[in-house]
Amino acid sequence: MRVKTMIAIEKIGVVGAGQMGNGIAHVCALSGHQVVLNDISAGQLEDGLKLIEKNLARQARKGQIEEAEVKASLARISTSTDVKAFEACDLVIESATENEALKTKIFSGICEVIQPHTLLASNTSSLSITRLASQTDRPERFIGLHFMNPVPVMKLVELIRGIATDEETFHFMQALVAKLGKTAAVAEDFPAFIVNRILLPMINEAVYTLYEGVGSVESIDTAMKLGANHPMGPLQLADFIGLDTCLSIMHVLHDGLADTKYRPCPLLVKYVDAGWYGRKSGRGFYDYRGETPVPTR
Repeated sequence: MRVKTMIAIEKIGVVGAGQMGNGIAHVCALSGHQVVLNDISAGQLEDGLKLIEKNLARQARKGQIEEAEVKASLARISTSTDVKAFEACDLVIESATENEALKTKIFSGICEVIQPHTLLASNTSSLSITRLASQTDRPERFIGLHFMNPVPVMKLVELIRGIATDEETFHFMQALVAKLGKTAAVAEDFPAFIVNRILLPMINEAVYTLYEGVGSVESIDTAMKLGANHPMGPLQLADFIGLDTCLSIMHVLHDGLADTKYRPCPLLVKYVDAGWYGRKSGRGFYDYRGETPVPTR
């Protein structure tokens, strides 16, 4: 039996209160939606809310939003460590770690509590939408919604249909992206989609350039900032994204496309093995533990 067409997406659930999840919750609440922010860690939820408040306040200081919108947006966000809080949501967006087994487990739990009309979306930056959707009870109402980091600042959202995603779901998501003040880039369901298919091999090549001794961390980043007019050097950007995430995406590209040009650089693997994930762990290609970041090589 066909589910009755939804009239509007009013309440949005967001899984994960980390870097991406709190940003998604931020823009959804700011655009007038009720938001349920979920995480397994109560501490992470608390930190996520503090960051949302800080980022909203910054937008107000810059005159990008009104002061009243800060308080109103925060009032629209509720938090919970229990997925049952998603019961009344019209859409649930997953933004957990880039691990397919984990994401599949999360969606399995969500499907047990949400309504038949509820749409599902993944913020995955590289994994197959078709495969993730196939593990749910509603592959036709499942879509890839890949936000860029930092979410409140970056204007692009990649919109990725799985093989079963229906037109109704696609059009609802197009409308939502526009309401959030973002621009949608429609991508096919291939490994890493558009942005990361282009960006991550460039970052990986920058790591190879460091690994082979062609240049230092500082010289590589300076060369790309001043020579190619990039706002941020590739190694600095890798630290910002998270080296574990970069490595995960390179594995997806290498495994999914079976081309040696996507082989992760051994130095990237070594940094991740050492727990040097970039900004979030305090060390990556730069050491962030002092007042000013300094190269680690």
